[in-house]
Amino acid sequence: MSTLRRTGVLMIASALTLGTTTTVAQASSARTGNQAVARPMVAAHGWSRAQFDCLSRLWTRESNWNHRARNRYSGAYGIPQALPAGKMAGAGRDWRTNPRTQIRWGLGYIKQRYGSPCRAWAHFGSRGWY
Repeated sequence: MSTLRRTGVLMIASALTLGTTTTVAQASSARTGNQAVARPMVAAHGWSRAQFDCLSRLWTRESNWNHRARNRYSGAYGIPQALPAGKMAGAGRDWRTNPRTQIRWGLGYIKQRYGSPCRAWAHFGSRGWY
């Protein structure tokens, strides 16, 4: 019976892993695509590859680059985790669904408040938010 239980647990774990793997793959694809959208936008701000790397770390921690990410406790939303979420409307009416609009807003916010993604990342490192 002990062997049967182990087998059953392994089968359930395998089924859960398969379901999760699909979700992880889809999230990874969205993350990669959204980062590809952001690269030229970061360069257009005159920021270097190092700045993009800071931005990538920051937004990976905030939303994993998911344009539909929502913090259920605070209500922060999107790739940059804007709070309140509606602030992103200033970058476009499609802020809820368009990663490009969210990235544009987030880069403007970072530039205005911190000057650069690496400064925003440093602030996040010391305070846990940006």
